[in-house]
Amino acid sequence: MLHIFRRLFVVLLLVVIGAHNAFGSEAANNEDENQVDILGEVQNHYVWSFAPFGELELPRILLYKGHLYFYSSTEEAAESDVFTLNGHDLVPADGGHVTLDLSISTHLIFFWLSALITFLIFIPLARRYKEGIGKETEPKGIFHNLFEVFFVFIRDDVAKANIGEKHYRKFVPYLATAFFLITFMNLMGLIPWGTAATADVSVTASLALLTFVFTQWNASKDHWKEVFWFPGVPTWVRFILMPIEFVGLFTKPFALAIRLFANMLSGEILIFSIIGMIFLFGNMFGPLAGYGSSVIWIAFTVFIFVIKAFVSLLQAYIFVMLSALFIGMAMEEHEHAVEHAS
Repeated sequence: MLHIFRRLFVVLLLVVIGAHNAFGSEAANNEDENQVDILGEVQNHYVWSFAPFGELELPRILLYKGHLYFYSSTEEAAESDVFTLNGHDLVPADGGHVTLDLSISTHLIFFWLSALITFLIFIPLARRYKEGIGKETEPKGIFHNLFEVFFVFIRDDVAKANIGEKHYRKFVPYLATAFFLITFMNLMGLIPWGTAATADVSVTASLALLTFVFTQWNASKDHWKEVFWFPGVPTWVRFILMPIEFVGLFTKPFALAIRLFANMLSGEILIFSIIGMIFLFGNMFGPLAGYGSSVIWIAFTVFIFVIKAFVSLLQAYIFVMLSALFIGMAMEEHEHAVEHAS
């Protein structure tokens, strides 16, 4: 199934490139009116667009030279004497560099919304479990039963299966929270005027960093022996394996972050690319062709939306499954044979 979507994306990309070359001169005349900036649409913004109803300017909070500057919008910050606008970025007017950007962005808003939804789900469930509902008795209600299925799956098939009977319980809260948080962030990209916070590499890197900290903090002595002094092999081989194993400590969370980020970003780009075919056909063959072909492209978009909803759950599962796997590998204790003589 995935190779079909890859081929579809390649075909769409070739059509776009071919049309750009064939109709380049004609498109140049209407560039400002008809240009669709797909990469610009999926980037992080400091303006929350509710097109066609308007937009909401988001606050800019910048730390520069020990002073915290607060502005209600990017425009207000650009009109100040301290900062100026360089393209889409705010830069100090004196040529310096911003120490820390704490501005509110669209990705941050949807991260907060996803976290809020997660808390609103977990807090009532925690109260029910404290009362014995779901522990001493069966879960009650559709809401409780639905999330009980996911929770039991994360506990038994992810945490327990990968970390082991002895240690898995203390990681269940983190893995369950990460699963629901990532799922909601992924699904936020499917709602009107929404965006997936996981399409921002800083978000996925932060989540991967948490997994990295949990992994290394709870690692066993055998884990560190296999990193810095691999047992059971000649000494000269250890000096070869040590840098490889050390780099491997960081490549795992790096792959964890990039995998989630790339999958969610590519999904958004694909949706905007398909919708952009309406405007492309309109520019190539006239408005009638654009309106007529829109039925096809909208149908494709709806189909991709359905697939993306499934992928949102799948990517959340892959993240927590790999997290549990990395934690379990680090906590595993081995019985080594007597080391070879050096």
